[in-house]
Amino acid sequence: MVIFGASGHGKVVADIIKLENKFSVDCFLDDAEKGDSFYGFPLYLREGYFQEIKNLFIAIGDNRIRKKIHGEFNVNFPSIKHPSAILSNSVTIGEGTCFMANSTVNADTKIGKQCIVNTSASIDHDCEIGDYVHVSPNASLAGNVSVGELSHIGIGASIIQGINIGKNVMIGAGSVIINNIPDHSIVIGVPGKIIKKNE
Repeated sequence: MVIFGASGHGKVVADIIKLENKFSVDCFLDDAEKGDSFYGFPLYLREGYFQEIKNLFIAIGDNRIRKKIHGEFNVNFPSIKHPSAILSNSVTIGEGTCFMANSTVNADTKIGKQCIVNTSASIDHDCEIGDYVHVSPNASLAGNVSVGELSHIGIGASIIQGINIGKNVMIGAGSVIINNIPDHSIVIGVPGKIIKKNE
């Protein structure tokens, strides 16, 4: 497996791949970071890497950048899961999604492609998570919540049951969401209030 993104997030992804033991990490690729190695693996700039890539994991926390890079490669994008993550057998998962340590996803939830379900995040039954979404550490989504493409749920945020979160929404850390949120909103507070548009 080649990991795109020489960053702290990339280190966590490398650890998960090693623990899951389905793939071995070949190297890191990056567009900017230079050097001979990163986190004990070879590091290459993308423009200078000419080997065939069969399996690629995009270890970029920024949803928009992850989407852009995803569209630039025509390879296999396996999803990965930390051994301590708990997923119902009825969960549907898109390609290139990561489930970090102690994350939980319950029955009949749909997770899109290239998503991050971060450390100790909890997603309950019948949720629908769009593509390129990041659910941050300790965030909690109750049942029947939908989250649109490119949205980011901040650390420790809580979303009550049945809420619809639009596309490209930013939910601030620790916010409590009790109302539907339209597309392109930035929301903070308890209860969460829209403070401005997310450009």
